Amino acid sequence: MSDSSANKDKSAGKGMTIHLKIWRQARSQAQGRFVDYTVSGIQQEMSFLEMLDILNEDLIRKGEEAIEFDSDCREGICGTCGMVVSGVAHGTHAGTTTCEIRMRHYKDGDTITVEPFRAGPFPVIKDLVVNRESFDRIQRKGGFVSTNVGSAPDGNAVLVPKDAADNAMDAATCIGCGACVAACPNASASLFVSAKISQLAWLPQGEPERGRRALAMIAQMDAEGFGDCSNHGECEAVCPKQISIQNIAKMRREYIKAAWVGADRSRNTGGE
Repeated sequence: MSDSSANKDKSAGKGMTIHLKIWRQARSQAQGRFVDYTVSGIQQEMSFLEMLDILNEDLIRKGEEAIEFDSDCREGICGTCGMVVSGVAHGTHAGTTTCEIRMRHYKDGDTITVEPFRAGPFPVIKDLVVNRESFDRIQRKGGFVSTNVGSAPDGNAVLVPKDAADNAMDAATCIGCGACVAACPNASASLFVSAKISQLAWLPQGEPERGRRALAMIAQMDAEGFGDCSNHGECEAVCPKQISIQNIAKMRREYIKAAWVGADRSRNTGGE
């Protein structure tokens, strides 16, 4: 091996140096600010969250407070991780959660800005951690189906057309991370809510609560303070599961049908 190749391998073994501008906020009502950090020894195979782990280890060794951020599965399926990386929810790589980002996408000496999801219904708890319980409350309003008790029915007992099954599965891939809200200029949760409504509306199992589900979940979305959809399409662009905004159109149809049926019933019963 030549001397130049040996030096190159030795330099690569030291890893990259990355400069970070990270949002620090002690608590929900406290004043936050960006703080500059530099972390060294970052290998290309590391994930973005592993890079933050190394930074936190350095901070703890120095007696400083570690940076708070959410993570769980670190495989892109739980929806726990969520931060705005260089101005884009989950970073600039399409169809990718924050935990799936690999440091090979960055170069030695790069500067990365990291901040929490910004939305009124997602108040900051600390640093990069936000409270997304509003999603849970929306889900509790209608994200379920009713079924008779007893043994589970055979999986093929109810026939479902393939197109309907495919559409339901596509909607069901939503992990509830909240990137759609962070990206939307209106802080709308329409993509999330529409995915939860659509995945059940496409299936016969979701038929009994179909109308009530649409009305209740959309009402709760409004009550939580989320904005309305104005077709910017930013939500679809940043969604790590690439949920289509066609689901929003279906959600609106479900809502209109449910509201129309409710109005008809009210007229037929004299408003009772």
